[in-house]
Amino acid sequence: MEQNKISMDNKTFLSDLTATFNAFYASETLVEHLTQSIQYSLNSGGKRIRPLFLLETLRGFGITITTAHFKVAAAVELIHTSSLIHDDLPAMDDDDFRRGQATNHKVYGEAQAILAGDALLLDPYLLLAESGLPAKDIVALVAELAYASGSHGMVAGQVLDMDGEQHTLTFEALKQIHALKTGRMLTFPFIAAGIIAHQSADVLVLLRTLGEKVGQAFQIRDDILDVTATFDQLGKTPGKDLTADKSTYVKLLGLSGAKAALAENLADATQLLTEISDQTQMTSDTILRQIERLRID
Repeated sequence: MEQNKISMDNKTFLSDLTATFNAFYASETLVEHLTQSIQYSLNSGGKRIRPLFLLETLRGFGITITTAHFKVAAAVELIHTSSLIHDDLPAMDDDDFRRGQATNHKVYGEAQAILAGDALLLDPYLLLAESGLPAKDIVALVAELAYASGSHGMVAGQVLDMDGEQHTLTFEALKQIHALKTGRMLTFPFIAAGIIAHQSADVLVLLRTLGEKVGQAFQIRDDILDVTATFDQLGKTPGKDLTADKSTYVKLLGLSGAKAALAENLADATQLLTEISDQTQMTSDTILRQIERLRID
């Protein structure tokens, strides 16, 4: 990868993101079987929607993408991958497949999978520290990523999600679970781009709200696909939420109601994107295309 300008199409983004992962875990001083289990899950595919939102938003703000930005994008994907490894464990959602292949603990054992997930939770902060961005920006990014992923965000959401099994939750309680479990990690890319692009506090508020709407849409879509998609389409076992008797948007609203809620959140996200573009002159076409990927007809 060049330190300066990098080609702007998504295939190149994804290729350079993979190169960032591989370079970070290439050191001969690392424990080989740990990095093997990490890279097994990290390079198993996936939509990479969080890194793409971050990079596309930076591009929208007119920022020239560099290796520093790929390190920030990689950081959020590492934590997301950690959550998938841990989520699949027998003590959690107990799944044998992820992205169409055997889950990490099925290949490397539960202890190794737990440790690989632990490493993927912590390594992102080294990536951020080594990014070469201004120190003030790094501190702000570390704070936002920790807020999104720890006891204020993803981990807390997972706890509440497990607590809610075999209970009928209210709609507001369900929204709160997924605002933490899914929403905050999908909000980080927009906030991170705003921090790097040195946007105003008012714009950061709009970016945070945009991320929250995208996060809700993503989770509603996931709930819909759990009852409508096949194993081949999902790459994991469908119907897991039903088996675990979880409260989902489909369970509370019905399939048609969930689809309507998805459409409403996507419409709100599109409106927010327009507001941000009007205030900042941000180019939003490619970001909008990423949001449209969440639509279900």
